[in-house]
Amino acid sequence: MASKSVTFDNIKKIFRDPQSGQDVAAVAGVSFRLEPGELVTLLGPSGCGKSTILRMLSGFEQPTSGKIMIGDNDVTNTPPNKRDTAMVFQSYGLFPHMNVADNVGYGLKLRKVPQKEIDEKVQRFLEMVGLGQMGKRPPSRLSGGQQQRVALARSLIVEPSVLLLDEPLSNLDALLREQMRVEIRRLQKSLGITAMYVTHDRVEAMSLSDRIIVMKLGHIIQIGTPSDIYRDPVDTFVAGFVGKVAFFPCEVKGIDGECHVEVKGQGFTAPRWSDKLKAGDKALVMARPESLSVGEPGAGVEDGIVTANIYLGNSVETWVKTDLGNVLVQIDNPDVKKIWAEGEKVSLSFDPSLTKVLVDDLEKA
Repeated sequence: MASKSVTFDNIKKIFRDPQSGQDVAAVAGVSFRLEPGELVTLLGPSGCGKSTILRMLSGFEQPTSGKIMIGDNDVTNTPPNKRDTAMVFQSYGLFPHMNVADNVGYGLKLRKVPQKEIDEKVQRFLEMVGLGQMGKRPPSRLSGGQQQRVALARSLIVEPSVLLLDEPLSNLDALLREQMRVEIRRLQKSLGITAMYVTHDRVEAMSLSDRIIVMKLGHIIQIGTPSDIYRDPVDTFVAGFVGKVAFFPCEVKGIDGECHVEVKGQGFTAPRWSDKLKAGDKALVMARPESLSVGEPGAGVEDGIVTANIYLGNSVETWVKTDLGNVLVQIDNPDVKKIWAEGEKVSLSFDPSLTKVLVDDLEKA
């Protein structure tokens, strides 16, 4: 498959609100680029504009302004069937009156590919998605996960330059979602196809993506690798959206290649901080569950009471009620570590090397 880059250049999409009569920016002037063979996920809450971006790339929506490029071709005004893209939908979209093989080969049939070539390609792609023996079955006799594999094979068989996936796993149960995440990642990388994935599920985004675009209210807030987004979020919105997090109020004492802060009279040095901060600012220390630990009352930076312990085998999730809210602590290897009983008074501490100091914007979020 010939993978190509995708470029969005200052794309805007304005809708008219039927109730207020006012113009609303679903997408407010975004610019980004997908490299050939890259899988990029648009992540954000409902209404942030991620599905609108996907639909504009597919051609099902027209941008109000800006330019969309696939490779060297300007496709801003190109109809969907001329864009060399393929879409995998949330609802599978399989034809119930066709068997699996006919569903997969439908796109080739429309392109008037010889039947012998269609049969050979269909079998190859069914085997690729683990359904080599199911070509004669009707879709109704397949599980949800198998139907999604058929939909994936149908999109891949036409060898598009760009694969578009619109929340394709949201109708599957937890185990199937996990299996399909692995399958989609394997197929996308083995074929080297450029892909854009839309989801509001942070686990999908983190496990599938080369890069993630985090969106809010039509704007791009941050673009980065899953590690960048998780460890080095630009603000409290991104920090909270991509994972569990606790925020500890602090004061910035100085910045000199590291960020020196004070939390309740205790001094700490953090390796990462917002470039908007300066000495004297009130700020927040961002701490993920794996960076937190539980100890004797008064020993840490925030006291609280254990409200729940959730055993997960290789770890225990301990929830602690504090004046800052309910805080999640991840305790790995619990067989050799102390697990505080529910109802016990404890104190929370954090590993400064795993934190980031952020601007205190929680009231604005």
